[in-house]
Amino acid sequence: MNFQIRDAIASNVKGDSASEFRDTVQDAISRGDEHLLPGLGVFLEAWWKSSSTEEQEAFTQKLSKAYMN
Repeated sequence: MNFQIRDAIASNVKGDSASEFRDTVQDAISRGDEHLLPGLGVFLEAWWKSSSTEEQEAFTQKLSKAYMN
């Protein structure tokens, strides 16, 4: 399958406001549908690439704490 998921997701949200992105993320999380996970992954990838080292470190620290048992 040669489907460009990144391009499709980017096309679907192009021009969205911060509020619309928040709604999209919250909706995907609240639904809990696994088919929405690739979209969240694409969002994470875009965020990661545009974030500073300090922002990435803060995120990974929070993520690590969220998965501590």
